Amino acid sequence: MTKPSDTLSEKAVERGSNWLSRAGLRPTRQRVSLASLLVGDGEDRHVTAESLFEASRSAGEKVSLATVYNTLRAFCDAGLMQEITVDGSKSYFDTRIDDHPHFYWDDTAELFDAPADELEIVRLPKAPGGARISKVDVVIRLSRD
Repeated sequence: MTKPSDTLSEKAVERGSNWLSRAGLRPTRQRVSLASLLVGDGEDRHVTAESLFEASRSAGEKVSLATVYNTLRAFCDAGLMQEITVDGSKSYFDTRIDDHPHFYWDDTAELFDAPADELEIVRLPKAPGGARISKVDVVIRLSRD
């Protein structure tokens, strides 16, 4: 495995590598560098493929936008991240994988966690015949006064 760029701290690379290992993903250079950017500081984050691509370029990593998309998809498939879609067209990828609601700013297109303990869903409609509800995503859209 080739080492990610020297701009990523050793601790960030270690966290990223461990994150991949827990999911059984092979630690390629690109995966380790992107994982290090995502979880290297121990904080949860919401990214778009484009924002992660820009962060990787700023860190001196050589990775294509297509690779970022494919890697984010692999991380979601492995259960490391979840995808949140806003407006059916804009995808965000969240490193926090438990069920929780989100706030979304319409004017800045920023997505962030909303307090789950303040959300109460009393009842959901019944799923149509032959289907079951597998997940409920809550995105609360915000606009400025």
